[in-house]
This record gives sequence, C-alpha cells and structure tokens, in this order.
Amino acid sequence: MGFTDKAKNKAQEMSGMAKERIGDATDNERLRAEGASEQSAARARQAGQHAKEAGRDVRETFEK
Repeated sequence: MGFTDKAKNKAQEMSGMAKERIGDATDNERLRAEGASEQSAARARQAGQHAKEAGRDVRETFEK
C-alpha cells in the first residue's frame, strides 16, 4: 500500500469519525450512520491492503 493510499484511507476514516461525532452532538441519525459507514469502508480497505501485503511477503519468503 502506497503512502497516498494510506493517507486517503486515514483521511476518510477521520472524516467518518467527525461526521459521526457531529451526528451525535446534533442528534442527527443520518449523519451518524454515514460517518460510521465511512469509517467501516476505510478500515475494510486498510485490512484488504494489509492482507495483500502479507501475501506478498509470504510469496517473497518462499521465492528466496
């Protein structure tokens, strides 16, 4: 995962956190749900990238 991908995922996760907190503060259920959804999507992409990197590391280990 490149630096830009990591930065984009982190930015989306932080944006989701902000939306969720604003939704909590204003009692806006839609904004709260949207924020939680953004966080989940960003974390899922991060997990996928980590799994991809782990697979690459395993492959490189066996190629040596």
